Amino acid sequence: MAIWAIANQKGGVGKSTTGINLGAALARLGLRVLLVDSDPQSNATSGLGIRPDGTPTIYDLLLAAAPQPDAAILPTRQRGLHLIAATPALAGAEVELAGAAAREHRLQRALAGTAARFDQILIDCPPSLGLLTVNALCTADAVLVPVQCEYLALEGLGHLITTIDLVRRNLNPHLTVGAVLLTMFDGRTNLAQQVVDEVRQHFPETLQTVIPRSIRLGEAPSHGRTIFEYAPQSAGAVAYAQAAAELQATAFGARQPPVQAAVGAGASA
Repeated sequence: MAIWAIANQKGGVGKSTTGINLGAALARLGLRVLLVDSDPQSNATSGLGIRPDGTPTIYDLLLAAAPQPDAAILPTRQRGLHLIAATPALAGAEVELAGAAAREHRLQRALAGTAARFDQILIDCPPSLGLLTVNALCTADAVLVPVQCEYLALEGLGHLITTIDLVRRNLNPHLTVGAVLLTMFDGRTNLAQQVVDEVRQHFPETLQTVIPRSIRLGEAPSHGRTIFEYAPQSAGAVAYAQAAAELQATAFGARQPPVQAAVGAGASA
């Protein structure tokens, strides 16, 4: 079992899109996957078409208001992929936890009793380095960093790396940057390739798979669908399937038996 925190304090880089579609791709490979929506914007929850009416959410787990963690785990339409949902109420969690004992480990404790049921756990972090993200970093084995292939892509990554180092030294000594995933790549521009080259130069953990800028990837969440449901033959679907297989070959993903990507016969926008 491996736990990944999908983190980058820069917004709009594809964290939730990656959480949804990478989780679905891993599930399609036969793995048991849990996606934890730890972002008050709750894009991973809405992007999967789920409304957690009456069901405990990540907020309840962090505030110890849920009767048991399993009560918060919801199935999705993708077989093998489950979700712990978020709502905008999560925005108040950082304030409510500010004075709590061991506040950085609330998520770790909440998942402790159920984590063994899953092969992979993906935690979708908010675009900040606040207490919610720190909780995810304290829980995770490794960080998956989505990086947008655009100008100033590396801006702020230094702060994320500093935060990861601080968490490693003080709270989670096993935490590491497990993978960097390049997103929103537009092959028509020289700048995009320059960003790819620069990121790979600074981060040898960068996956070879690059997620393209895709209309279909942008449309799918508005329909509450993964890219594999909405446009299974699209370039975005093929890319996330390949990224999932590649992630399984990393030091953390390799804890499970190696698997092959199930991709469509072709690719389109």
